[in-house]
Amino acid sequence: MPDAYQSMYQSFRWKVPEQLNIEQLLCSRWAKDAGRVAIRYESDNGQRSTWTYRDLHLAANRLASSLRELGVERGDRVALVLPQRPITAVAHLAIYRLGAIAMPLSILFGPEALAYRLADSEAMGLIADASALDTLRAARPDGLRFMAIAADVDGPDLLDPTDAEFDVQGLIERGHPRFTPVKTLAAEPAQLLYTSGTTGPPKGALIPHRALIGNLPGFVASQNWFPDGAQCFWSPADWAWTGGLMDALLPSLYFGQSILAYKGRFSGDKAYELIERYAISHAFLFPTALKAMLKSNPSPSSGHALKLRAVMSAGEAVGHTLYDWCQAELGVTVNEMFGQTEMNYVVGNCSRYWTSRSGSIGRPYPGHRVAVIDDDGVEVPDGSLGEIAVHRQDIHGDPDPVFFIEYWRNLKASDDKFTGNWCRTGDLATRDADGFLWYAGRTDDMFKAAGYRIGPGEIENCLLQHPEVANVAVVPKPDQERGNLVKAFVVLSRPEHYREGSQREALIQALQAQVKRQLAPYEYPKEIEFIESLPMTTTGKVQRVVLRRLEQEKAQGCEPQPGAGHALA
Repeated sequence: MPDAYQSMYQSFRWKVPEQLNIEQLLCSRWAKDAGRVAIRYESDNGQRSTWTYRDLHLAANRLASSLRELGVERGDRVALVLPQRPITAVAHLAIYRLGAIAMPLSILFGPEALAYRLADSEAMGLIADASALDTLRAARPDGLRFMAIAADVDGPDLLDPTDAEFDVQGLIERGHPRFTPVKTLAAEPAQLLYTSGTTGPPKGALIPHRALIGNLPGFVASQNWFPDGAQCFWSPADWAWTGGLMDALLPSLYFGQSILAYKGRFSGDKAYELIERYAISHAFLFPTALKAMLKSNPSPSSGHALKLRAVMSAGEAVGHTLYDWCQAELGVTVNEMFGQTEMNYVVGNCSRYWTSRSGSIGRPYPGHRVAVIDDDGVEVPDGSLGEIAVHRQDIHGDPDPVFFIEYWRNLKASDDKFTGNWCRTGDLATRDADGFLWYAGRTDDMFKAAGYRIGPGEIENCLLQHPEVANVAVVPKPDQERGNLVKAFVVLSRPEHYREGSQREALIQALQAQVKRQLAPYEYPKEIEFIESLPMTTTGKVQRVVLRRLEQEKAQGCEPQPGAGHALA
């Protein structure tokens, strides 16, 4: 098939109305079709339900009416501490209809993380899952005016009405079924999404209503021209994060399609079960999820009736091993994508219409002008390492709607994000002569060892090819002579087979030889430590900063801080 990339990229033009509210794009226009299914829900406690767009529309109207009675007004921040379940979508729609700002927060956050974000945003209320109630009571700041709690059963019995705690279902039942949405500008904020930076406190990125439109070209392309052939979408990505919200839930609703909401723990076996039972046709599966699926069942095609038409992956490098496995066993060429909370879905692949190259994060999606730049904001030559950056304007000079507005009450950080009209990502890459970008890691993940500049991604992908490696993270280990050594933390597929010291030593030598043979002698890990699990973010990214800090503390003679995992005995 001819590569249609250039013609599509050059001909694309943005059409963004001045007045826009996300809720108009997601639900209202589909609610006239009484039987159109929006969400299929399943929980690990056996609950299942089906919600149509009309169900969402009416529930959102009622909830918006009750929230207005509780004092929610245009521009107010309302926190959402909810997992994947239908009420999460209802809450988003209700908040958008009020002209308020939705602030999704992970259900996995502890009291300190929640308290910081609630206080920093000056949230006036929150809607949360009952499982988080005790944590939220411990984190609740003085300025929070109400908490609306969604329980599976017996919700009102859990709550203290004297402390402005309400049952979400009760709010929906007593709200008026008709509600006139607030008219907002496309440039007004719709979401406040806190980023999990590697240094300093989290920053809240204000996302405008128009950003959803900015995400759509990448979403359509990465899902092989969604919604063609769509039956049901699914991603295990938390709907509190950009990956789950803007890469799964909201674009699925935009196209009037069905999405699976699963409330429960992820595993490779559970992923196969859900994909088969709900006839999942399109999915966002981050590399950690794909690795879990590969390890739990390397040959699913022989035992499962899978109907996947497209899989997008992002968050970490996919690597050759997973790329080849997806083609052979899932029957799809995985479309790797790159984006950030601040400007999501800007680079990627579309195996249906464009050439895809294993290991590359792809080319700029239509509507986005992307380059690799140096510290001064100048584009570097092809093949040179630089920072991925996105221009405020597309190739036709029109404003790109994908951008965040600013960091919440942090103008310095907002200004520092830009060099001229280039928005810096903090991610390093090279670009080849055909325009493909090759990811090299975060600027703060790169390090020098014996004078060589090292990026962890390539080494990790190489080690992951070994059948005994389930997961791996590469970080610098401080060294007086070389500055740093390359160190790998390895999670084994079969740890019970490597209890003896001689067995571990033989495997270490085999892994080191594999890197020397496939990459370069200076890149092989001088030290390998076996670990039970890697520190991960709730979005499935390896927290290398935790492991780096651990090695720095060891080098300084400090007692290592807990939380980085445990080496095998």
